[in-house]
Amino acid sequence: MDRWEWSESDIFDKPGESFVCQQAVVSLYDGEDKSTFVHGLLTLTTHRLQWKDPKNRSRILSLPLSLVVFLEQEAAGFSKSAKIVVHLNSADSNKPAGPNRQSRYNYIKLSFKQSGEREFFRELSEQLQQKRWQQSLPPAQRVVATGRHRGIMGIERSIQQKQKATDSNITQSFQDLSKLIEKAKEMVALSKTIATKIKDKQGDITEDETVKFKSYLLSMGIPNPVTRETHGTGDKYNTELAKELSKALMNPLKESGGIMTLTDVYCRVNRARGMELLSPEDLINACEMLEILRLPVRLKTFDSGVMVLQLQSHDEEQIIKDTTKTVEENQSMTSEELSQNAGISVILAKERLLLTEKVGGVCRDESVEGLRFYPNLFLTKCS
Repeated sequence: MDRWEWSESDIFDKPGESFVCQQAVVSLYDGEDKSTFVHGLLTLTTHRLQWKDPKNRSRILSLPLSLVVFLEQEAAGFSKSAKIVVHLNSADSNKPAGPNRQSRYNYIKLSFKQSGEREFFRELSEQLQQKRWQQSLPPAQRVVATGRHRGIMGIERSIQQKQKATDSNITQSFQDLSKLIEKAKEMVALSKTIATKIKDKQGDITEDETVKFKSYLLSMGIPNPVTRETHGTGDKYNTELAKELSKALMNPLKESGGIMTLTDVYCRVNRARGMELLSPEDLINACEMLEILRLPVRLKTFDSGVMVLQLQSHDEEQIIKDTTKTVEENQSMTSEELSQNAGISVILAKERLLLTEKVGGVCRDESVEGLRFYPNLFLTKCS
């Protein structure tokens, strides 16, 4: 753990750094020893690994990919999660402060509680091969490093060519961006016009036509999204954003049975906002304001670390009763089977089963074939 360093919340602060992938509910090991950093959000960028505590957003660790020597995989077993073993070089003496000053291990382990380790291993291996963090040097330094024997004239000519190509790319990018912004304005104006027509001609428009209009509006996005430019920063921005989320997600939540994972919320909201994308941190900050503002949508974190949004009217007792009954009718069920039966995601199906198990509604059987839940016969046969 002495290679990890405390990090800022913004993960894209290195030149040329970009997001690669992300996995929730990941714990960190210092060699063979389990650390206190458990069930966090692990993010891979082109330059580093970053671990973030979902309950304490200021508790963030970062590990440069330049320290990684090679990787290994450890398969999951009985009561044992799958892991990625990351072997590391020694850190520089002037390394930023981290959670540990010294470790007796030269490797760490990433423990994946909710699978996803294969995809993460593949992405991490690819980034180690590409070594894009080495490309973040200034252009002049890169030219000197790769062309030391070409002479001064060759180096100057190469720099001029790179600057010319960069200027051309920037100009073209801004032209394309301007066109996209203009098109977005047209789409927003069109959505307002359609909304007005629906309101003015309710008696003349059939139900089927209304459904079609609403689907068009959904694909066009939120007309006037809350931004930092329009509402400032801090609590004011988070408050207005929370109100927007509550209003925009009411119908999707009702259609999803009153609950939705934060991952699905993030995708839906950013799709609706068009150009004004939200960061994961802004989304969480706004969601934490929902209960404070007494809005009808609330943020909930399950024991496993999975975060969801749910309607305040969402009845967990009824969900437990329905899940217990469904398992009894089918004699046994896995998360995947309940997902198909209830029309919800596998993650939410698993959380329903775990919640029902917690109150004694069902019992689990964990084997090499996976996790399966059965009716609790201790309650039905022994009572």
